[in-house]
Amino acid sequence: MTPAAWRRREVLAGFAALPAVARAGVTAAGPVQANWASLVRHYRYPDWFRDAKFGIWSHWGPQSVPEQGDWYGRLLYMQGHPMYRHHLATYGHPADTGMMDILPRWTANRWEPEALMRRFVKAGAKYFVSLACHHDNLDCYDSAHHPWNATRVGPRRDVVGIWAKTARDAGLRFGVSNHASHAWHWYQPAYAYDPEGPRRGERYDAHGLTKADGRGRWWEGLDPQTLYTGRHMVAPDGIDSVAAMDAWHDRNDGQWIETAPPGDARYARQWLLRQTDLLAKYRPDFCYMDNYELPFGPIGLAAAADYYNRSIDWHGGIDVVLTAKQLKPHARFGLVQDVERGFSDRLWEEPWQTDTCIGDWFYNRARFTDRSYKSAEDVLQRLADVVSKNGNLLLSIPQRGDGSIDAAEERILDDLARWMAVNGQAIFGSRPWHVYGEGPTKLAAGMQNEGAFTGFTLQDVRFTTNGETLYLFFLKPPRGTVRIAALGRQLKGRIDRIARLGGATTTFRQSADALELDVGQVSGIVPVYRIDGRGLTA
Repeated sequence: MTPAAWRRREVLAGFAALPAVARAGVTAAGPVQANWASLVRHYRYPDWFRDAKFGIWSHWGPQSVPEQGDWYGRLLYMQGHPMYRHHLATYGHPADTGMMDILPRWTANRWEPEALMRRFVKAGAKYFVSLACHHDNLDCYDSAHHPWNATRVGPRRDVVGIWAKTARDAGLRFGVSNHASHAWHWYQPAYAYDPEGPRRGERYDAHGLTKADGRGRWWEGLDPQTLYTGRHMVAPDGIDSVAAMDAWHDRNDGQWIETAPPGDARYARQWLLRQTDLLAKYRPDFCYMDNYELPFGPIGLAAAADYYNRSIDWHGGIDVVLTAKQLKPHARFGLVQDVERGFSDRLWEEPWQTDTCIGDWFYNRARFTDRSYKSAEDVLQRLADVVSKNGNLLLSIPQRGDGSIDAAEERILDDLARWMAVNGQAIFGSRPWHVYGEGPTKLAAGMQNEGAFTGFTLQDVRFTTNGETLYLFFLKPPRGTVRIAALGRQLKGRIDRIARLGGATTTFRQSADALELDVGQVSGIVPVYRIDGRGLTA
């Protein structure tokens, strides 16, 4: 059966299974139905989200332990990859010691959630998001439907529950992120083998482990196949080079797949049980789906309808945010679109979000040692750009496996806090102006394109409004006299006064085609000017 054929079959199987799932009481009843038309008809963007603008994300789990960065649980099984080499040198050969054996090393023994949350609040966060389950398939919460969870393995604590209480005690909205729908194809290299070298052909740890093998060991009572998801796209015997093995994985399990695994519709139904349990336990205000639209066809739609119906029960209306990526026209306005590590080149009609990280999603020690984190200036430039275009910024601050953050991350958060104390009025509760800004830098719209970005210039500016006040952000500190074309005499309304937030009044002149400001030599990062007058925001 071709990949397209089995994916089509699994979608149909999902449709057949959905009524049984609903009848079993898995999903909440209510007016929102599990189809795009109903989602779009009922959904309204919450004011709290539109006002919040800035969130911080704890993208933290067992893959933080090796301090090697992203996708460790997959790449440790790719012979020739730096993470494979690190794993071999640090933990042993993946036929003997795999991702499963990293889980108990996630101790969280230096995790101080209250202290971290105080830093996040000072840095400006208005909502906080906890990773609930990544592609490594460990639920970071007290999961009723998945035994591989953080109350039984690793920290042996309800990480999501602790974060939820800490965030809400600090006055923040709380969210979760769910990446588990991709675990089944992401983990398939764990069933492969070295194609070269002294242990070539010897299958990795996922291949042969069963629940019975855990007797007398730390994972007694747990089935490794439940963690590794089972054999769905396993590399065949006889691949004899690293290049050929890499090519096989790229063609097969290396794709971003939103359907259920072949011949295993149960995985999608189990995912729905885990998702609805997560929502019922923690009542999140925000849920991030690491998906292009929604996973598993009708199962994903059932999850979305369930969330909205639960919100109606909790709040009397839909007061939650559900994000997904790459929304097609039929899905627009039924969810909030997330643009991962990417840019927008326009002002959006609807609220949206970009998510990024100051380093790698999972902690990477090299970011600290080679000083390659995004700076506070980088973060604030992105925040100003995104907010000017009707978006929010969700920022990940990576934690080590023990729960701590490093000194460089602390400095970045402190720099954000100092800026927010002066300039937050231009961000929080703001709305976009009729143009987002101006300047020579042309941003390429799309996901995962931060690496190609070369930086903003002295001429790049952004606008927001808050009430009747107009705010002007300089993405790089300006010098001398600067010209802003959008604020010339063609501007509707009248400018009476311009002053830098936290600073002095600025002299200005309006000509037919521009506003000229005498700013002198400006210090600091992303300076913001308040423009007062009449009718400026109409």
